[in-house]
Amino acid sequence: MVAMTFDTHAFVKELTKAGMPEEQAEVLARSQATLIDEKLATKQDLKELELRLKRDIQELKRDMKELEANLTRDMKELKRDMKELETRLVRDMQEMEARLKRDMKELEVNLKRDMKELEANLKRDMKELEMRLTRDMQEMELRLKHDLTVRLGSMMVVAIGVVAALVKLL
Repeated sequence: MVAMTFDTHAFVKELTKAGMPEEQAEVLARSQATLIDEKLATKQDLKELELRLKRDIQELKRDMKELEANLTRDMKELKRDMKELETRLVRDMQEMEARLKRDMKELEVNLKRDMKELEANLKRDMKELEMRLTRDMQEMELRLKHDLTVRLGSMMVVAIGVVAALVKLL
């Protein structure tokens, strides 16, 4: 900052000439000098500030252009990365779909095989059951025939006995 020249001696003389006591005029002159030195800006100060601001603005514009370029580059990289990711995801999904189809086909083949085995076992078991039932029914029929023959024979013996007794009596 450029220092301003403030003639405190001339200021004090003017104030005392106007009727202010010298001691008060000196205090006021020192206060004014301090105020001018510390608080007031000169035209030169303002020009220097303006130049610094212009430099800062130019620097800020350069930084913004650089940032924009970086952002554009980063966006392109991000788009490329996203495209690669999309490609990988599509490929992975296709592979997963192919594996799933293969697994489902394998499951279907296994299921059909198991169903055929189950059907064959069921037919075998039913045939066995049918044979057992037939055998059991034949055995029951034979027992029934045997029981009926024994009963019929017994009844015939009794009937012959009754007839013989009747013949003897008559």
